[in-house]
Amino acid sequence: MSKKPSFGAELIQAMSEALAHAKGETASGTIVHHIDVDMPDPKLVRQRLELTQDQMARVLGMSVHGYRKWEQGHRRMSGPAANLLRVMEKEPEAVLRALLAA
Repeated sequence: MSKKPSFGAELIQAMSEALAHAKGETASGTIVHHIDVDMPDPKLVRQRLELTQDQMARVLGMSVHGYRKWEQGHRRMSGPAANLLRVMEKEPEAVLRALLAA
């Protein structure tokens, strides 16, 4: 039966892994999967729907200030928000019907 590592040893190992991660390095034994997914262009989606920034923000349930930051590239949208915009690109009428009926 092998002896369990001490708390201190586990803490040192965890800190070493965190430091490696902060430096952009991969800790040994770690598997990293990178998935490159293009983010939708919120301004392009909005313009295709012929909505103002204020209207688009209301449809998405967010502030117009936050929405403008997306368009200007000052804030990156979350994964679910990006997915919603991707669906809006393909099926805008269905999304608007569903969101505005709620």
